Amino acid sequence: MKKLMILSAFLFVASMQAQKLKVQQGGFDFIKGQKEINVQFVYDNMRLMKDNLTNDEYVAKRSEDLEKKSRGKGTTWKKTWESSRELIWQPKFLELMNKYLGNDEDIYFAEELSETAYTLIVETVWLYPGWDAGIMKQHAKVSTNLKFVETATPENVRLEVSSTNAPGDQWGNNYSNESRVGEGYAKTGKSLAKLIAKKAF
Repeated sequence: MKKLMILSAFLFVASMQAQKLKVQQGGFDFIKGQKEINVQFVYDNMRLMKDNLTNDEYVAKRSEDLEKKSRGKGTTWKKTWESSRELIWQPKFLELMNKYLGNDEDIYFAEELSETAYTLIVETVWLYPGWDAGIMKQHAKVSTNLKFVETATPENVRLEVSSTNAPGDQWGNNYSNESRVGEGYAKTGKSLAKLIAKKAF
């Protein structure tokens, strides 16, 4: 009975974390034939946690909490958090986009490709870092707005897809908030690539 209750709880949590992709506008026809697509990451309006904190509010609160536990820990974490976008999150997204589209469809996604016809804007809407206590854990969740625009005229949106609650975790234990969030970006990239492969080719 106890095992059944644990399994039920696990399935309930898993169902709550399911990623949802929804096409908000546009179509996929413009992607076929492209060899390179520029990617731009935007965090300007990002919110975090169930309280919808701004990034500054989240960083201030967590830094203070960590500093109380161990002097200097909050300052160290802040630097790690701020660098994780370029060192973990963005590379993870690009790696999976290129893995699931680059190999089969020969499309390369990267930042700072100024000569491309189209740019993919990855706007982070909401993050939940999750937690790992060893025997129990909660996946990270990443919600983004994925918008393909014409590079020369960004106001011309060709495709917009919303991605809600992409789960971030790794096999075994993962005690790094930044790494778990990175896995959420990886899942976002993988899911978007598979959607494009299905709809555009």
